[in-house]
Amino acid sequence: MRFASLGSGSQGNALVVEVRNTRLLLDCGFSLAEVTRRLARLGLDPAELSAVVLTHEHDDHLGGVARLARRYRLPVWLTSGTFRGLEAMFQPDLALHFIVGYQPFAVGDILVEPFPVPHDAREPAQYVFGDGAQRLGVLTDAGHITVHMSGCLNRCDALVLECNHDAQLLQAGDYPEPLKRRIAGRFGHLDNESAAALLRRVDCRRLQHVVAAHLSQSNNRPELARTALAAALECAPGWVAVADQELGTGWHHLA
Repeated sequence: MRFASLGSGSQGNALVVEVRNTRLLLDCGFSLAEVTRRLARLGLDPAELSAVVLTHEHDDHLGGVARLARRYRLPVWLTSGTFRGLEAMFQPDLALHFIVGYQPFAVGDILVEPFPVPHDAREPAQYVFGDGAQRLGVLTDAGHITVHMSGCLNRCDALVLECNHDAQLLQAGDYPEPLKRRIAGRFGHLDNESAAALLRRVDCRRLQHVVAAHLSQSNNRPELARTALAAALECAPGWVAVADQELGTGWHHLA
């Protein structure tokens, strides 16, 4: 099992999860040409993808999904709430599969376990991906940590965690006050310390990789996210990876 970010942030998000010959794309906030370029950087072609799984309807997560799915005839998994926000984009020629009640489902060799999160979208989902032995937990958009989320992300072998902002940088920055309140609110985005608090609540003994994701280019710094997560894990900051907006990450392998 391996995974890689194609890019993470307000300008676009996408993550590839691969188990044997099954390759899932989690979200696609990039144009068709751009996602093709970013996949090529990882040695992949869009035609090698098995399916797309969506978190929610915000453009930085699914702006390029419809064109990608149509071009390569890819099935798309999403919640009914996400679909209701974008019916015109998805109809009538896409193969859609609806996630009902956040029930687990399988795509090829990958078990997908959705779970609900507090975010300002219609029916957002985040995911744990597994191959029967290893588990990758992904949490990229949530306003606060819930007990259920912590339980879902417990005992993972790798975690991709939102570290959207540093609370002090956000408050001192030049964003309008309503936007600051939205970002820092209970249905906005996790800051570095909230992500670190999540790590302190879950069993991290199996962790092989931790990736800080969805960093704001205005209100965060990679070194701040690394320091916060490393303090929670009691490890060196250099052990924590950061998903870059332009470069994403390289492949992370789960042994």
